[in-house]
Amino acid sequence: MSTRVVGWAMPVLAFALGVWGNTGPSAWTDEIVTMDVARRSWSELFALLGRVDAVHGLHYVLMHVVGQMTSVTEFTMRVPSAAAVAIAVAGMVWLGRTLDGPKLGTCAGLALAVAPTASRYAQEGRSFAFAMAAAVLATGTLTKVLNGDDRRRWPITYAVLVALLAWFNVMGLLLLAAHAITVAWLRPGRSTTLRLTLAMTAGIAAVTPLLLLARTQSSAVGESPPISFGTPLALFSWLLFPGQDTLLTSFKYVLIGSALIALGALVVRRRTTPPLIRAVGVPWLVAPPALLALATLAQPVFAYRYLVFCLPALALLLSAGILALPWWARVALVLAMAAPLAFSHRAIRLEQSRSWDTMAVVRILRVHGEPGDTVLFSGARCGLISTAYREAFAWRADLGRSHTAAEAGELDNQPADPAILTHRLQDAPRVWHVTCTHLSSAARPAAEQAATAQEQAMRSAGLQPSRHFNIRGIEITLETRPG
Repeated sequence: MSTRVVGWAMPVLAFALGVWGNTGPSAWTDEIVTMDVARRSWSELFALLGRVDAVHGLHYVLMHVVGQMTSVTEFTMRVPSAAAVAIAVAGMVWLGRTLDGPKLGTCAGLALAVAPTASRYAQEGRSFAFAMAAAVLATGTLTKVLNGDDRRRWPITYAVLVALLAWFNVMGLLLLAAHAITVAWLRPGRSTTLRLTLAMTAGIAAVTPLLLLARTQSSAVGESPPISFGTPLALFSWLLFPGQDTLLTSFKYVLIGSALIALGALVVRRRTTPPLIRAVGVPWLVAPPALLALATLAQPVFAYRYLVFCLPALALLLSAGILALPWWARVALVLAMAAPLAFSHRAIRLEQSRSWDTMAVVRILRVHGEPGDTVLFSGARCGLISTAYREAFAWRADLGRSHTAAEAGELDNQPADPAILTHRLQDAPRVWHVTCTHLSSAARPAAEQAATAQEQAMRSAGLQPSRHFNIRGIEITLETRPG
């Protein structure tokens, strides 16, 4: 009874950590897209998905429903991700128990619940936490079949979860390669292998329409870091702490060193741990990143966040390694990681942990704005700030927009013709020029060109900069008429 209670406490802890401080950092680029899409009508939503970003369609539909039921804010768009991480943690408890009993289940669930990267994506209004939950549950059903449970529900459930994983994150299909390696590793027999193969095929078939539609679209792909010999260590570090500039270097070394010690213990004591743990965890952690790195040779797609669904594999292996240590070594390792983990959690809740400080834009306009002020946005997706924070921009006309993204069925607002912009500027007494500077290398040239053209148009209209604010990822200039 006590182990069951402790097991249920793990997802509750994960959800609490996900909700705690989730409105501290303001929404960044992709989250602003989520907020904008959640405000659209059903017809506008499906018009968008027919043109672009269908790979995120299931998440957009869920967020639209949440927005209709509650409201569209950073908090409401992020709470579903916290719930998804809680489900992933519950799945880890179940998976660990299936692999090696309650002790591993509790330890694996706790490891995932307190992982800073899990909390980071529990506080983001995107689909990656949902993909992680589907990956954990799919791996759990795979394990049930491999353990000899021949009930029909498990292959059917597995197929459904594989499809859900792909609908939330197409890159999640890379998990099937890991599962194929697990099956080959364990060689469960022809009947079990056939059942799993058919289930995998059914899962892929269920997502084929999405794959076909996605081929005709140009969905936004995050900027990919270059692949090098240091990429495996960089990804390993990112899974432990998600790229926080504010975390002390010494704490990073402690977390990396502690994780390596736990994995080393798993290797040294491999004969005392069930082989199913390694057969499930190692391919899950290694195969998807390796395949994504190979795909990057053809197209740059190796964004770390696409691999969040591999984080549970690391939690599983670390837990097994810690349990393989003597009790005093376990205590020492946990105590060593306590402070770095605490400071890492604090770091992801700071405004500096996001690329745009969009809330600062709202604060500046609230404090320094006047009735009749207008705005002019520059930079990819920058104009969607006015949609994400609609109340702050309700009485401030966007001079540079001809149609909203919703009206155009696109992800971006449609810019006004230069002649129309020039005409609008002639009658504007005060213009807040908001320039988003944290952009991908692909988007930066066009954004800089547009910003230069806007500045020239404002000078021609007699506007001059009077105040300037430089915040994280965004520059704000108040343009007024002299005298």
